[in-house]
Amino acid sequence: MTHYKKAVFAGGCFWCMVEPFDSLDGIEAVVSGFTGGHVENPTYREVVRRNTGHTEAVEITYDPDLISYKDLVEIYWRQTDPTDAGGQFADRGDSYRPVIYYSTEEERQIAEESKEQLQKNGPFKEKIVTTIEPIQPFYEAEDYHQDFYKKEKNHYRRYKIGSGRANFLKEHWSQ
Repeated sequence: MTHYKKAVFAGGCFWCMVEPFDSLDGIEAVVSGFTGGHVENPTYREVVRRNTGHTEAVEITYDPDLISYKDLVEIYWRQTDPTDAGGQFADRGDSYRPVIYYSTEEERQIAEESKEQLQKNGPFKEKIVTTIEPIQPFYEAEDYHQDFYKKEKNHYRRYKIGSGRANFLKEHWSQ
């Protein structure tokens, strides 16, 4: 019997955080949603008004026998600008800040060590400012946000390019 685990990452617009994880072996589900705020069951409209305290994030359900938390953290870094605490790419503000959420001390240590290695050996001269925080309740976003990259392929592609994410990832992470 498979014992799935969950990982939660915030890296700007959740639309762009689903695709990199979605097709990997060992990934059961990637859900777009919100975490870290003070309002229960927030809507997208409430979150973008910036008065709920939530951050857009993805919740990844995975099989640790097939893909490790460490692997997920490494994939996460390569989807973000870890030097920008004020949002990600064209999306600005706390609801788009980069965060790795952990649920165990082991996950916290893995994330911290990975961050240290990225600072030491990564492609950035600037300080890595992505925060590592305890997991909080996760609220699933509305259906139209789920699997957006599949349902709205052209819109998603234009957004990923227009936001500056695609070029940044290619330039810094060779994607």
